[in-house]
Amino acid sequence: MGNYTYTAVPIVEVNTAKSALPTYAAAKTSFFNLKDPNVANQQFEFTLNWEGFGRRTVTSIDVYVSFNKKEASAPAYPIVISTPGNEYPNIFQFPLPSIVRSTDKFYETATTFPKKYTFTAAQLAALVGVSLNGIEVNDYILFKFMVTLEDGHKIATFFNNVCDESRGEPGDCRVGVRFKNQ
Repeated sequence: MGNYTYTAVPIVEVNTAKSALPTYAAAKTSFFNLKDPNVANQQFEFTLNWEGFGRRTVTSIDVYVSFNKKEASAPAYPIVISTPGNEYPNIFQFPLPSIVRSTDKFYETATTFPKKYTFTAAQLAALVGVSLNGIEVNDYILFKFMVTLEDGHKIATFFNNVCDESRGEPGDCRVGVRFKNQ
């Protein structure tokens, strides 16, 4: 038997009321609508927290952000909800695993929780260094998280068995907003 230890995970709640297009809280995604002439002022909002399962405490979470071009096979919209219990999307909404890469931009270190983040499409585009005019359908902006525990250990990588929203996994190692044209 290995020498295992417990960790904590980031937890995210998307404000679905601020999504420009309908979404589900369990999907951990929001949308900007490129068809709206006021797309620059559409908002993306999420609240970041953590769960230590009664075993670990988080002192901080490093927040990273990136702009990503659409995948070869993007998730369907509207989001399809399937099992179990008609609660979770039938496919994960952003690529897994959620490894912070050298191309991801450090945004900040959060030390008070829960912490709410609210951005307009224009603010996010400026943050990741892209023009809203050059964004295409299914491009997306993704936030990823690194957890620092009370003992100083940093959990830098979360794999599918921690943060796959299509399986209702226990943590949310990433959250994002996808551009659509509806």
